Amino acid sequence: MVNGQTMTTRAVLGALVAALMLGGCAAGMGGRDYARADARRTMVVQFGTVAGVRGVNLEGTKTPIGTVTGAAVGGIAGSTIGSGKGSAVGAVLGAVVGGMTGAAVEEGTTRKVGVEVTVRMDDGQYLAVVQADEGENFRVGERVRILRDAGETRVAR
Repeated sequence: MVNGQTMTTRAVLGALVAALMLGGCAAGMGGRDYARADARRTMVVQFGTVAGVRGVNLEGTKTPIGTVTGAAVGGIAGSTIGSGKGSAVGAVLGAVVGGMTGAAVEEGTTRKVGVEVTVRMDDGQYLAVVQADEGENFRVGERVRILRDAGETRVAR
């Protein structure tokens, strides 16, 4: 038979997994990814030639979801240690360690591979754009479009 504390721990662990999976559903950052609000917006389009391409790492999200969920799981797990004051100390230590672990797990699971594309613009200037690597495989010498709007820039074919 499963006791109430075990059921609570399982429920919180399930919530952590669900929260981390939802974090992976964030909007894309590739050249083909647009937010709904981008529809029907005017963008400045420039042209250039790819001068260089290199892989980069895009850090994961750092929201309170991972920290709070990890702290809850850690606190519940820690409270099972000892009894009385020992249980309270275990809960506090478990919450601290769980919060740190939850934050690290969230950042690690939402990390993405990116690409830095350096473009020689037609006016001779160079521009480097970092975006998610969506398998576009830009090649040196390839002609590309640079799309700019509201502080965002993307490289596209």
